[in-house]
Amino acid sequence: MMLWEFLLLLPLLAGSLGLDCIEIPGSLKQIDVGIGQVFGVNSAGNIYTLHGNSWAQVPGSLKHVTVGPAGVWGVNNNNNIYKLVGGSWQQVTGLLKQIDAGGDMFVAGVNMHDDIYCLSRPATVSVNSNSALPWVNIAGKLKYYSCGMGGCWGVNSADDIYFRFDVTPDPCAGSRWEHVPGKLSMIEVGTEGSVYGVNSAGQVYRRDGITKSNPVGTTWTQVASFICNCKHVSYDLGLLWLITDQGKIVKCRI
Repeated sequence: MMLWEFLLLLPLLAGSLGLDCIEIPGSLKQIDVGIGQVFGVNSAGNIYTLHGNSWAQVPGSLKHVTVGPAGVWGVNNNNNIYKLVGGSWQQVTGLLKQIDAGGDMFVAGVNMHDDIYCLSRPATVSVNSNSALPWVNIAGKLKYYSCGMGGCWGVNSADDIYFRFDVTPDPCAGSRWEHVPGKLSMIEVGTEGSVYGVNSAGQVYRRDGITKSNPVGTTWTQVASFICNCKHVSYDLGLLWLITDQGKIVKCRI
């Protein structure tokens, strides 16, 4: 989809779903929002954070960045893991291809073999580059894993969706998986527990019916009434952030 075609569809999207969507200047391949902050990386590995209405470049190079209660973390093309400390990236032990800081002061992610790991709150809070971190291996295989206050969700290489029960800050591994009907290529959990994802056709979905007694929820609702060719989604504080296959950045108020 060309940019002008997408922009023509924005009023339709707003009218049919009550969304107010605007394109944000810039180009990103991945974005993460949490605790009121916005971070992203572009196709060249450059890192950016949104200050007001403009992007500020953050020194360094990453392929995936995350922000949440556990701070700002990222991984580079070599799968090395970094945490932003005092404005500088501090490398920590371990290897991950995707990382998420949306949990309650703990981090989680997957490595190049789709093995799943988490780092409990005590180690996350006291992380330093001088000691090996006690990453906990979680049984299973996922290509993407994301956590929020309501639990953790993931998708595997076949785009199957899973929810992890009984995840706590310490221990962070949880107890069991439940397969959730549907197919998504990536999934993101908002800090407060909302769940959004994108499928292989570029359609965006929200998980509805999530409660404390039923953390898996009940149904998937398509957020966009058209195929937006979206590749990435993230949600925080009533704002849904979308990255298209052209690297365009779209912000929608829910």
